[in-house]
Amino acid sequence: MAAAPRSWTWACGCCVGRRRKGGAGAGETGAGASGRAEEGDEWSLFMDLPVLEAATDGFSDGNLLGRGGFGPVYKGVLQDGQQIAVKKLSLGSRQGVREFLNEVRLLLKVQHRNLVSLLGCCASSGQKMLVYPYFPNGSLDHILFNRQKSVQLDWPKRYQIIIGLARGLLYLHEESPVKIIHRDIKASNVLLDDQLNPKISDFGMARLFLEDATHVNTFKISGT
Repeated sequence: MAAAPRSWTWACGCCVGRRRKGGAGAGETGAGASGRAEEGDEWSLFMDLPVLEAATDGFSDGNLLGRGGFGPVYKGVLQDGQQIAVKKLSLGSRQGVREFLNEVRLLLKVQHRNLVSLLGCCASSGQKMLVYPYFPNGSLDHILFNRQKSVQLDWPKRYQIIIGLARGLLYLHEESPVKIIHRDIKASNVLLDDQLNPKISDFGMARLFLEDATHVNTFKISGT
């Protein structure tokens, strides 16, 4: 294994460009079945590229959920029936290696009911992918700005979403093991579960604060 990919592996806890014995099946057993990293198993988040290709029918247009600033997102189904969403970073994406590793590291550090959880990751053949749970309601903007779908969001439900987002941000800013500033909160980065509970997603632009820090310098404008 080349030195650079190996450094990625130990930096973010997911395997880059390395296959387990048994190929795709082994990769699925490691991350596809459990979906979460097991303590002491640094390989457990790795998902083989063939597993994700099979789950998304070769990243077919029929499974395309949408396109974000960093690339397309596809719906997939693993062999065990688990539904997933695969964020496939385009080769020309503004999210480079640094942002990819940043998102993986941060998602591994935080756990909250109003934050999206990371199921797995893959970096193979120059492609970078993040795997999340699939949310059938999609992102908040798809409902909020759709005249027909927006009727689902009565004022009590909107209030519930606002409170959920506030709780998620409070956790990131004050209650999590590390202080995190998201820097890109917008409707398209808020996913809704089957009960329309909000899940903050897309941590590629997030910044990590030192425990006692109140300010941090940035060198470019971020967010939307």
